[in-house]
Amino acid sequence: MSAYHDLQVQCFVKRNPGDLFTGENRPSLLYVSHVRPNTNQHPRILHSHAHHLELLLICSGSSSFMIHNGRKEIQAGDLVIYNAGVVHDDLTDPDTNIEYYCIAVGNLQIPGLRENAMTQDDDSCVYPTGKYFGPMQDLCSMMFQSLSEDEADAENFCQGLLTALLTRSMTVIGETENAAPQRDEDEDHLGRRIKEYIDAHYREALTLQEIGTKLNVSPYYMSHVFKRASGYSPIQYLLRRRLGKAQTLLISTDLSISEIAGMVGFDTQNYFNAQFTKHVGVPPKQYRENYVVGKIEKTAQKRKK
Repeated sequence: MSAYHDLQVQCFVKRNPGDLFTGENRPSLLYVSHVRPNTNQHPRILHSHAHHLELLLICSGSSSFMIHNGRKEIQAGDLVIYNAGVVHDDLTDPDTNIEYYCIAVGNLQIPGLRENAMTQDDDSCVYPTGKYFGPMQDLCSMMFQSLSEDEADAENFCQGLLTALLTRSMTVIGETENAAPQRDEDEDHLGRRIKEYIDAHYREALTLQEIGTKLNVSPYYMSHVFKRASGYSPIQYLLRRRLGKAQTLLISTDLSISEIAGMVGFDTQNYFNAQFTKHVGVPPKQYRENYVVGKIEKTAQKRKK
């Protein structure tokens, strides 16, 4: 590099940028979360978002977690993509000690992909950001700060930052080489079939034998294949799928706890309460109160400023 180059103070645009988001394809920012280590006490168990996608930028820590039909390893600097409708566990186990930003995006339509998806569903969902991590973290931080402090015109400001973040995320996806190890295609296909069957029937009184009969496969072999791919046995996945849906209903509806227990497949409210408390850390009633009341109080405090 020449000494003259070091003195340059002006950079020119060399290419005309293409319009990534035009017409009705105007992605909208729905919310921004900043999850710090040991601050989220109650994990969101297996769930999905029907009408938006989430981008997670991992700032520190490492862990493994369930997304789609397999367990993925993540570490600081990774970009994690949850396409709309993809079932996943959130990174909220206090033992993982992870910090990340979560950006929720709606109304996204990328040519060749389904609505609110940034990748094909069979593609990788974890992408190392490399040299782009610092700028991407800055974009997330600015969005979170602007919205949390209710700055003037924060929504429009953050909308511009979202476009920058999505553009850089697409660059990261495009530059990542798919170096995943070869997998047994038959086992991979069976793992997807098991997951899809449980996702469609988790409200029903399923048993391992019944799932095996429906899929025409040995229950023992089925359990082995699914556990190796996901880290959960089919019955563990079934339980977590029910609990994840119960969490969604607790924070988004005013249905009674007994109604929710029956809707997600539990025979009795007592058993539901026991399993919910074991896996989430608090009883369903307290979980609802912590989430909903806390949200109301934060809104009220924000309005008083």
